[in-house]
Amino acid sequence: MSGAHHAVSAQQQREPAVSSAVTAHPLPRTAPGDEEFTVAEGRVDLWLIRSPAGPDVALLDTSELCPKEQHRADSFIRPADGLLYAAAHVALRRLLGRYTGTPPQDIRFVREPCPGCGGAHGRPAIAPRSLHFSLSHSGGLAMVGVATVPVGVDVEKLPREETVEVCSQALHPGERSELAEGRGAERTVRFGRIWTRKEAFLKGIGTGLSRPSTEDYLGADARLHPHGWTMIDVPCDPTHSAAAAVKGPAPATVTVRRLPGQWLATPGGATVPTVRDVPVPAS
Repeated sequence: MSGAHHAVSAQQQREPAVSSAVTAHPLPRTAPGDEEFTVAEGRVDLWLIRSPAGPDVALLDTSELCPKEQHRADSFIRPADGLLYAAAHVALRRLLGRYTGTPPQDIRFVREPCPGCGGAHGRPAIAPRSLHFSLSHSGGLAMVGVATVPVGVDVEKLPREETVEVCSQALHPGERSELAEGRGAERTVRFGRIWTRKEAFLKGIGTGLSRPSTEDYLGADARLHPHGWTMIDVPCDPTHSAAAAVKGPAPATVTVRRLPGQWLATPGGATVPTVRDVPVPAS
């Protein structure tokens, strides 16, 4: 049982329809800056964003992106990757704007010092820093994490079996042993769970993959996970795996929500998004 299974309070654990991994909450329909966009101790907000499709592609408003972000979005070889990058960064700016009361285009990103060498390529942050955040995107899906403490998130499209075979060599010996016990689709899902926990943790500590991926165990036994961090398995699409790593003890509240595509099409994010909580499996 992973550390994610300890991420709710005792009162929340008594509710049988709610997974012990995340906590379901009523759909937020309040004004901007109210409960759904509040950072608080013991709380982690996770937002899922699907890449625009069909008519929504032409409606994606990228006017709030900085020139560097615009250039990066245009530089991807595959247009779908550039579209997802643009949508993810529009969502990130608008979400952080709501949390901080700042116009999205005025959000200023900086880098914290690298924990290894001290260079300016550590975890992304905003200046002035009033919260911690993390962003990940893969295969048409993006995720943003927001908290009062360091947080890392990762979402990955589940790989093919042959990719699992090759990439398993980059895992911790204990993780490789667990992976060897699975077969077929089960093995792929198990790999996705391990790998997203690992990337989320490495983002959380600010090293990324400059830290050897074989060094830390993020497998099924939460007791062996890196000390001082909580791993959260995040429910998302059947084609993806997602996880969050949060510094400190398990948060009392973890909320996973989906942002509607139309929110990314409104200039300035002027309307309040009627978001929906991700379906949560029963305990």
